[in-house]
This record gives sequence, structure tokens and C-alpha cells, in this order.
Amino acid sequence: MKFSRRKFFTLAGTGTAGAVLLSPLQAFYAQRTLAAGPYGALQPDPLGVLDLPAGFSYRRLSETGQTMTDGNRVPGGHDGMAAFAGANGNTILIRNHELSPTSSNGLNAPNNRKYNTNARGGCTKLVVNSSRNLVEHRGVLAGTIRNCAGGPTPSGSWLSCEETFETNNSKRHGYVFEVPSSTNTFVTPVPLTAMGRFNHEAAAVDPNTGYIYMTEDQPNGLFYRFIPNQPNNLSAGGTLYALRIIGSSGINTATNFPKNTPKAVDWVTINTPDPATDTVRTEGYNKGAARFSGGEGIFYGSGYVYFTCKSGGSTGDGQIWRYSPTNNTVELYIEPNNSGFLDNPDNIIVFPNRDIFLCEDGDGTDHILGITPSGSLYKFARNALNTSEFAGVCFSPDGQTMFVNMQTPGITFAIWGAW
Repeated sequence: MKFSRRKFFTLAGTGTAGAVLLSPLQAFYAQRTLAAGPYGALQPDPLGVLDLPAGFSYRRLSETGQTMTDGNRVPGGHDGMAAFAGANGNTILIRNHELSPTSSNGLNAPNNRKYNTNARGGCTKLVVNSSRNLVEHRGVLAGTIRNCAGGPTPSGSWLSCEETFETNNSKRHGYVFEVPSSTNTFVTPVPLTAMGRFNHEAAAVDPNTGYIYMTEDQPNGLFYRFIPNQPNNLSAGGTLYALRIIGSSGINTATNFPKNTPKAVDWVTINTPDPATDTVRTEGYNKGAARFSGGEGIFYGSGYVYFTCKSGGSTGDGQIWRYSPTNNTVELYIEPNNSGFLDNPDNIIVFPNRDIFLCEDGDGTDHILGITPSGSLYKFARNALNTSEFAGVCFSPDGQTMFVNMQTPGITFAIWGAW
């Protein structure tokens, strides 16, 4: 059996025998694939780009290298994204670009509008009309590094998260930056230092409390909660916390965690959220915070904060968790331990009153997966173009259009059909 480097070391960690042989049950599941979901089987795309169920269509929107409305080129590394209501029935998309200082196809901006003149990441804004045609696209945040995911706020802004912890050109990175969806120019980049300096991945706001929940993309990252001093003014600071499971202080949740069993939690205070060295999660460990394996996408919906861990589980194929703010419990919701069912889950969204959708970032062919309210997984879309990840899945305010990114070569899609 051929293993990826990631899969080999994950299995090797379970023991010598586990690295060589699958158990009979695992071997049985390894031969299975997901059944067609409520939208039916995927149909081959004649253009070889995006396979979808019958009755669904797509349109390619803003692509790397195209000239934007502001005269700059569309940058590469399309990643996290959110949709907001615009004027005249338009949808506004704020899109991250996961780019390092050495990346090609960087985001261009005047130096006085960049957080770091040496950095090439940031955000772009797209306006899409009700006919799903691109009206305009432009840069709105510049000079940041590896803007991976993030999350929308109830006030209509986007929290763009840097997935890094580096100092470059005398500038510290590893922060969250806020971008109002209403802006039509580059914002002044302000790092929200109270929200922590670490390998940020994504953020979700509980609209009932204004609390912000965040994931950390590390093999032993933490799950965070930020309580702002002023919910509509994040620059005013607040307090950062990390989740601790009561009775299991310091637990590593990557393997051997019971599924569908809510566990009571409490929260430990992070006293040094903006350290000079990468110590935020170390402070959390020392206070008993739970460890999560590769925290990725996160979204608030249906009364839960759902979040993904890309490398959790005994096979390293990923987990889906949910936290209940009402009950203050955390639950391992889905863990198939089978890449045919779930292969490194990334960005996630809860479709109001319907299913959950998530993006895969696995070793081979990646999909957009759906999850029914009963917890059943199905494949909604397949990348037929290459092995690049999907990212930034979100829906127009009217729920009629899914937007999603293919990170490389950098394409934003609109998808519609009989939802």
C-alpha cells in the first residue's frame, strides 16, 4: 500500500504494526466510497474543471493574473472567504490570499497602505451581481503574510488571519486583521494583538455574545475564545482564553477521543497573548488546555461552533468537532478514519437550516463535502482540474449561490442549482 509522507508518519505513531497493516475494519472501510448525497451523483465536467451533481452549474469569476478594477493583477493563493450583502442585490466577497514574502503573484499596493512593505499577502474584494457576474474586484488589505482563513463578523467585516509566526522586515506577524466589507480601497492594516499572536487559521463569532472562537493550525494547537471589551470595536482589546476539558487536563485529542460524547469544558486565561516568541499555546498547555491536531475551518451555525482538525484521528485524515456555547461542552462530531470519506477537512460553513459544507485539502483529489443534519457525509463537488485544495466556501445572503475558491491556479467559482 502506498502511503503519503503525512499518512505514513501518522500511522507509524500508532505503533509498528499499525504502520504496516490496517485492521480488518479499516481495510473494509478503505474499499468504500461515499454514497451519493441528497443532490445525486457527481457528473463529469466536459471542461474538466469542476464535477457537480446534475442540475448544478458554475461560473469562473476572479482568477489569478487577471487585471482588477484598481489596475492591479489578481494575486494568487486564493483561500478563506466570506459573503456579505451589497447594494442592489449584489454579493460582496472578501477573499484571503495565502502568500509568503517570496510568493509569486503577490498582492500589489502602495507601500504606505501595507502593514509590511516586504509582505505579499492580504485580501481582495469582489462584487458579484444577482446574475452571478463579476462587477468589480480590487485589493483591500496588503502587506500581510499567509492570510489563510478567517471569518465574518455580525457587523459586516471580515477577520483575516495570518497563518504564521515570524518577524519579517522588523514587523511581527501572526495576527488577525479586520477588513470592513464596505471598503472600496486599501484599509489601514491594524493587527489585533489582543486576539493573540500564533499560527492563526480561522475565526467564528457567536452573534449572541460577540465572543470570537479561533483555531490554530499546529499539530498540537489550541482552541481559543476571545472576549472583546467592545464587541463592535475589536481594536479596544479584550481577553484571550484557551479551552480546557474538565477532568482531562492537558489532553491530546488527536486520537482515542470518544465520538458523539459532549465533554464539559472551562477556559484558561492567556496572560501573554502577544509574545516575542511562539509561546501562546505553551502557556495554554501549562494551564491544562486541550490540544487539537491541525485546527482549520470554523463556523457558527445551528447553535454550535463547528471546527475542523485536518490531521486528527488514528489515520490522520481529520476530524470535525463542535462546541456548544449554551452548554459549554465540546464534542468530537465526525471522525471516519478513512480518506475515502474525509481527507483533511479545511474551511467549513453551516448552510442555514440545511447541511454543512466543507473543503478538503488532502493528498489526492479534493472535494467539497456535504454533511446532512444526521451527520452523514456526501460529495458535492470534485476538483477535476488538478490536486489543489478547495477553500473559502460560503453562500450568498439569499442562499442561492455557493462561492468557493480553488487555491491553485487561483479561481473563484459561483455555483448554483436546486439547493
